[in-house]
Amino acid sequence: MKKTINPRLLGLLLLIVIAAGTGIIYQMTAGKKEPIRLTGYLGGEKIGFIEDEEVQEILRDQYGIEIDYSKAGSLDMVILDQEGMDYLFPSSQTALEYYRELKGEPAKSEIILNTPIVLYTHKIVSDVLEEQGIVSEEDGVMYLDMAEMARIITEERSWKEIGLPELYGNVSIDTTDPAKSNSGNMFAGLLANTLNGGVTVDEEALPRILPQLQEVFDKLGYMETSSSDLFSQFLKMGVGAKPIIAGYESQLLEFAVEQPDDFAKIKDDIVMLYPSPTVWSTHIYIALTENGEMAVDGLLDPQVQELAWEKHGFRTSVYSAATDTSGFGVNGLAKDITRVMQMPDYAVMRQIIDSLQ
Repeated sequence: MKKTINPRLLGLLLLIVIAAGTGIIYQMTAGKKEPIRLTGYLGGEKIGFIEDEEVQEILRDQYGIEIDYSKAGSLDMVILDQEGMDYLFPSSQTALEYYRELKGEPAKSEIILNTPIVLYTHKIVSDVLEEQGIVSEEDGVMYLDMAEMARIITEERSWKEIGLPELYGNVSIDTTDPAKSNSGNMFAGLLANTLNGGVTVDEEALPRILPQLQEVFDKLGYMETSSSDLFSQFLKMGVGAKPIIAGYESQLLEFAVEQPDDFAKIKDDIVMLYPSPTVWSTHIYIALTENGEMAVDGLLDPQVQELAWEKHGFRTSVYSAATDTSGFGVNGLAKDITRVMQMPDYAVMRQIIDSLQ
């Protein structure tokens, strides 16, 4: 004869199981808070870094934050509506000084990432520039003589004249809009220094340099407002559309890590040229609110800084990591950045920006 379980006993057992489960769940979640979501404006070249799942996990689990963003050019983000925004994350000191001029001192600011300005071109162009003595190789790294390049551009030499009849028009370097985006802005400052005989432009020299600078940029036509968009167009459109562009070293390094199959297809054609000299792009996090300040420690976390270099190509505070360049498989990647000059100060750059709008 089968024994039946007393319904009351069954109900009691079920209640005990539910209570025990609830207790376990409570213990697992006790003390844990929902992460604080930060929102702000971000330069397009850092989207891969901010969206990195490993970076997000560290920020969420160890610092209690999640970072959301809207993409904007470094200078554009300073003048865009900042209602409800916790941070700005541009790519230069100029953007920070611009913010201070318009809004005053931010809640907090900190340099998080660094990357030098480089030029990207195709092997057919690099080979001809090397024949012309404008590009030279040293320890496997390709350097471009900025003074010689500036001379060819200002003299309005055609691609055909320098040995590239396949390309149409005069020699030029495509950049982002220097009045809206940092990479274009920094290249404008570097070109201004070059036109000034390799000496950092000051307010006394600027009136002599500006007309030449304006003439160069006036002939570029439409310019992208995002460094990531310009780099993407360069890769997609080929040598005929964009023979040379100015960008960040980090862009090709990140592309090599994140899209290895696509990188393998272009590896032997894309050439990274280091302007001699070049300038550093300092990616500064600007906190607008108390919540925004919470991200600074997280972004400077040693693990996050290592990921910024190893997966996204930014040269960070983790110097020992940044000296190892072998992991990217990118030809001509400089181990150290030594040929560097100072950008013009903010007062000069502000006049350059205004003149190029």
